[in-house]
Amino acid sequence: MAHEHKLEIFRGLLKFKSNTQKIWGVLIFLTVVTAVEVVLGIIKPEILLKSSFLGMKLLNWIFIILTLVKAYYIAWDFMHLRDEKSALRRAIVWTPIFLVAYLVFILLFEADYVYNVYKDGFVTWNF
Repeated sequence: MAHEHKLEIFRGLLKFKSNTQKIWGVLIFLTVVTAVEVVLGIIKPEILLKSSFLGMKLLNWIFIILTLVKAYYIAWDFMHLRDEKSALRRAIVWTPIFLVAYLVFILLFEADYVYNVYKDGFVTWNF
């Protein structure tokens, strides 16, 4: 028995008539998100470079969040997670999100430590 996939994205806000139209819709969404990342990477607005949140520039946070959005949506649509049971979806989606949050915490904590070591002069800047 064949399983019919849902032909909608954004929790039913956009509905399509065929799988081909849906694939194009998802491709356009992912292209827009990637274009925003590229434009922000090229322009690098001063306000996003000067302001920081949890020890990291706001522009870097935007890049991390947009990358997670793309990864989530690729898994959601192209790996057909939307058609699975909610426990499996949560196990697959939330595990990498918590892992990325943990890795960002390690990155910030260790970078702050290294910065303070060099700032206090225990080790001189050698590069």
